[in-house]
Amino acid sequence: MDIPFIYDRYVTNKDFAGRKSECLALTNLLDAGEHIVMYEPPKSGKKSLIHQAFFVMRLGGKILNAATLDMFSIRTAEEFLTRLGSAVIRSIASSPDEYGKIVSDHLAGTHFVFDRQRFADCDEVVSLNWSPDETDIRAMFSLPFSLARTGQARLAVVLDEFQSILSMEECDTILKAMETVFRENGKDSGCSYIISGSKVNAMKYIFCHRKYLYRQVEHLPLMPINENELMEHIRRGFLKGGKEIDKELAMGVCRLFKGNIWYINHFSAVCDYLSKGYINEGIMLDALKALISVHEPRFMAMVDSLTEHQVRFLKAVLDGVTRFSSTDVIEKYSLNSSANVKRVKDALMKKEILTFNENDEPSILDPLFEYWVKKHYFGLS
Repeated sequence: MDIPFIYDRYVTNKDFAGRKSECLALTNLLDAGEHIVMYEPPKSGKKSLIHQAFFVMRLGGKILNAATLDMFSIRTAEEFLTRLGSAVIRSIASSPDEYGKIVSDHLAGTHFVFDRQRFADCDEVVSLNWSPDETDIRAMFSLPFSLARTGQARLAVVLDEFQSILSMEECDTILKAMETVFRENGKDSGCSYIISGSKVNAMKYIFCHRKYLYRQVEHLPLMPINENELMEHIRRGFLKGGKEIDKELAMGVCRLFKGNIWYINHFSAVCDYLSKGYINEGIMLDALKALISVHEPRFMAMVDSLTEHQVRFLKAVLDGVTRFSSTDVIEKYSLNSSANVKRVKDALMKKEILTFNENDEPSILDPLFEYWVKKHYFGLS
């Protein structure tokens, strides 16, 4: 079935909208053996971009194996290392005999083993027979490089929701081991790590504040998708079902959601469901109400978690304030002091509600939350 607006999974090929330059940059970086880091808000299109790059490379005849690990639920070094090893080995092998041979050949001298009983019970390709030490950590990060050298295909290792590493006690040890392994293997290793995270400020803390993997990874930012490309994407989607939307209304959708492709697809899918032919303003308002009803409990919980000072700081952001420590701003929004302003700012960043650019200018990370808090919470036009 040809679905016009996909928002429940990543997309590639004809369903992939915009970001041609980012896709080209990512394929070039992978070709050059670079390691890449990406940090953007949730549902910004990171996963679709990564898989579109893989699709383009394979379409061009380049052999590429990809191992993907979602780190969101991982909280211990043991689980991280065993699941990473399982993902990497599964990307190039498919039978228990092959799994066992790879572990014995490439992880010899470590505490990693292939346990057939664990594999049968838990589907675990790599197991630990002792608590991991620094040698084990380095060996696991080296595994993809070792496999790439002995195989005939490039290997890409995708570490998704990488900021979860901050919850591990061995966080610093793991990150330092990554630095050592990346330094030892260089760029012509046949393997690239793609490090992705949706908690922007947590990722900035790792890579900008603590400067881990400094000059060892290339930051690939996602630029806003061109409005004309987004508008055509919306119109093409409706045309699949014989429906039509005015260009100005389509442009309004792009600007309302600030180019967030996931919100745009979700909103357009609701409009498609509610309509039979022409998409008018009435249908769009009904679709917006439906979309907000889905997300409102989450937004209410976000606001409920804020202190009064944090709420007032958020109001100042919506009012366009950028110099929060100035005396008039502190007095107008009752922020007490410049020291309190810093505490409030740090708290809102830790909650991933706001982020700040290199000029210390704020932005709200979730465009629909920004609309909701402005219109429904503060009652602003």
